[in-house]
Amino acid sequence: MLSAAQDLVYGLLPTEEAEDLGLGSLRRHHHLGFLISDDEKSSYNYLKPGIGDLSSDVDLSAFGLGLEHRRYLLAFFSVFGVSIYFGFFCNTLPSFNFKAEVMATAVMNMTTAALDWVSIAFDAPLARAVVFGVHIDGHLVVEVLLIAVILFQLTRKSYKPPKKPLTEKEIDDLCEEWIPEPLHPPITEEMKLEPPTLESAAGPHTVIDGKEVVNFASANYLGLIGDDKIIDSCVASLEKYGVGSCGPRGFYGTIDVHLDCETRIAKFMGTPDSILYSYGISTIFSVIPAFCKKGDIIVADEGVHWGVQNGLYLSRSTVVYFKHNDMTSLESTLEKLTRGNKQAEKIRRYIVVEALYQNSGQITPLNEIVRLKEKYRFRVILEESHSFGVLGNTGRGLAEHYGVPIEKIDIITASMGNALATDGGFCTGTARVVDHQRLSSSGYVFSASLPPYLASAAIAAVDHLEDDPSLLTTLRSNISLLREGLSDLPGLTIASHPLSPIVFLKLKNPTGSFKNDLELLNKITERALKEDSVFIVSTKRSVLDKCRLPVGIRVFVSAGHTASDIKKVSDSLQRVAALVLAEHI
Repeated sequence: MLSAAQDLVYGLLPTEEAEDLGLGSLRRHHHLGFLISDDEKSSYNYLKPGIGDLSSDVDLSAFGLGLEHRRYLLAFFSVFGVSIYFGFFCNTLPSFNFKAEVMATAVMNMTTAALDWVSIAFDAPLARAVVFGVHIDGHLVVEVLLIAVILFQLTRKSYKPPKKPLTEKEIDDLCEEWIPEPLHPPITEEMKLEPPTLESAAGPHTVIDGKEVVNFASANYLGLIGDDKIIDSCVASLEKYGVGSCGPRGFYGTIDVHLDCETRIAKFMGTPDSILYSYGISTIFSVIPAFCKKGDIIVADEGVHWGVQNGLYLSRSTVVYFKHNDMTSLESTLEKLTRGNKQAEKIRRYIVVEALYQNSGQITPLNEIVRLKEKYRFRVILEESHSFGVLGNTGRGLAEHYGVPIEKIDIITASMGNALATDGGFCTGTARVVDHQRLSSSGYVFSASLPPYLASAAIAAVDHLEDDPSLLTTLRSNISLLREGLSDLPGLTIASHPLSPIVFLKLKNPTGSFKNDLELLNKITERALKEDSVFIVSTKRSVLDKCRLPVGIRVFVSAGHTASDIKKVSDSLQRVAALVLAEHI
């Protein structure tokens, strides 16, 4: 009889034979596969429609399973099946590249089926259960159970480390196999740079490897290196103050000569106040983060030098670059940032440019910059390291050159290591601009103050420039003479502004490769130094420098150069360029 009942359950026993055996009232549920009698059907007639007809009463004690047993057994296997499936899904997810949609559909279908199956089993005994006024039905029980299973699967460890600890030998083997991440990228042959070493002052003439050379590689624009008045001021300062200050400006590092220098520069530039920095290039990348913060907008020229780039990076502001020295590109950029953008009106906005670009020798059109600044309500930060002491009738920089009132420039910075032939830098502007830096500029707050003798040298250099404006006349005459001598240079062309003391030479026919172009230019500078004793340099850039302007040769003109010096460098470049660039002309 047991065998016949089993055949009937699994659909293997015909109905006629079942009637003969007295098992006609036992029929297999066509959806769920469990047995129930007619009485049980009438008792639980609220079950969901579509489950199928249930047969009449029958004694299933032969199976050893009563109705309650079957009901809970089904619930157990349903939840167990879902948990196993979900666990397999969780543990194997990293190992297979299934599509997310397919997996989500499979899980949803499985979960829905399980909910239907198990709720039928639990609905009957819990139909009248009420806990704290809340009706408890099968769905709620199943959902709580499934949530518990899912949380268990998600929180359990997919990998159990071995309980046995590693031996000393295994630890040693692992340590030997471990390769640490390198602290720096591999050093190539191109990166192994050995620049010439100067053995005397970097004046118009210097000594390299025991040989005197004509120096066109130093930004000694006014020829003040070695000037007797500046040397005398340094000697007097050394005798009075010693060499260093041994402290930041805010912590007993301020000496009276620092205040004198700040006052002298502010008076020379026609601004209310100024502030000194200990290191030239740190001036600009301390000033920019002092005023520009996260969320601010900075529009900068793509040709700015590394010091400006570093300041932009440290500010964490939103930086947008415009095409090099292109005012149409600048205006288009400002228009896009401000048009219909009400939020832009509420945040600080800056234009950052160089007065005279180190990477191209071009001069920025300040009159256009000021016009756009006022039209779109931006502030201007002007970097004048190569224009201070050079441009303008009296060397006061780009504002004087264009006749722009100095108060229209919000912030001006400059290095004193070029025209003034000393070191350090300064920022000049309104008293509020200066005072803010005394508390917020890292290069000022945390660096030891400028050595007193360098501040004395800066004061003497400004006095010298103001007393002898003929230095500017001589400088411009030398620039014009050199440009004339290099006008028909084979394979090279002058790309700098006619008033720029940085005469920038770039290839007429670039190779298309930054590396190959630089190799050709380096060959020219090396041969000029070795064969003609002419010291010039190419635009070598570090891996940190993001400027993408064309490379070239920079010839730094000084008021201290003579006509014979300029003829010598012109003749040398004519000869060497023709030899090196014979295939590229």
